[in-house]
Amino acid sequence: MPASKSVKLNTGAEMPTLGLGTWRSQPGEVEKAVAHALKNGYRHIDTATAYGNEREVGLGIKDSGVPREQIFLATKLNNSDQRDVEGSLERSLQQLDTPYLDLWLMHWPAPMTKDGKPDKERDWLDTWKDMERVYKAHPEKVKAIGVSNFSVPYLKRLLESATVIPAVNQIESHPACLQEDIVEECRKHGIVITAYSPLGSDSAPLRTNPVVEKIAKKYGVSPSNVLISLHANRPQVTVIPKSVTPSRIDENAKIIDLSEEDIKELASIEKENHNRVCKPYWTGWGNIGFPDLE
Repeated sequence: MPASKSVKLNTGAEMPTLGLGTWRSQPGEVEKAVAHALKNGYRHIDTATAYGNEREVGLGIKDSGVPREQIFLATKLNNSDQRDVEGSLERSLQQLDTPYLDLWLMHWPAPMTKDGKPDKERDWLDTWKDMERVYKAHPEKVKAIGVSNFSVPYLKRLLESATVIPAVNQIESHPACLQEDIVEECRKHGIVITAYSPLGSDSAPLRTNPVVEKIAKKYGVSPSNVLISLHANRPQVTVIPKSVTPSRIDENAKIIDLSEEDIKELASIEKENHNRVCKPYWTGWGNIGFPDLE
C-alpha cells in the first residue's frame, strides 16, 4: 500500500507520519538536530519532560526558522508529575517556549514520586481525568491529549470512563515487537499509533536482519529506510526515529511504499525473535498489562 505522509487525529488535526524522536538526545546536540530536521522537511518533533531536553528542543525550533504553526510538537507528562498535571503543562510550555502543544501524552500509566519510587496512592486514571480537565479548559494550550506505553487492558480500562478518547497511543513498535494487539485495539477506537524505537533500539539490531536487508536491496534503500517505512505503510500509524546525526536524520526521511508481501515478511521476524526493548519494571508497577511480560 502507499505510505502515508500524514494521518488524521480524532480531533480533525493532521499529524505528519514521520517525526524526529529526541529520547536520549543530549542538550548541546538536540537543538542542532531539531533545527536540521525542520530545515530539511520534517514537520513533527517529539520530546518529553522526562528527557530533560524540552528547553533545547524549543531552541532548535526557533533556530530552524520554520513558523511554529507549521510544526506538530508533542511532549509528555512525566510520571513524577501525575499529581500536578496543570503545573506540568505550564512548565513544558515554558521550557519549550511555545504557546501551545499539538499533542500532550501521559508518558506511562505509572505514577511515581519525586524520588523515583512508585506512587501507589495515585491512580493513573485520575491523572487522565486531570488531563481531560486541562484539555477542556485550555484548548488554546493543548490541541490534543493521548497516552504512551498503554497495553490493551490499560486502554480498555481508560476507555470505560474516558470523556476524551486519546488521540494517540505512543508505543514501542518494530518487527521484533510490533504489538499488533495494541494497534488493532486503537484502530477500533480511532486512536492513532506512534511507533518509537522503529530500528529496534539504540544499536539498531534489526538493520542487519536478513529479511530487512533483502527488502532494502530490492528497493535500493538502506535497512533503516525499510524499518521506518514499515510504519508509514500501516494505516493510522506514525513513526519517530531518533538521531542527532544530520546525515542520518536526512536518510531516515526517505519513506518508500512497501508491498503487502514485504509487510508480511517483516512481521514474521517477531515469530522467531521477539524482543521488547523498553520494559516497564523500572517504574515499580510490574508488567502494566503487556502479555509478553506476564
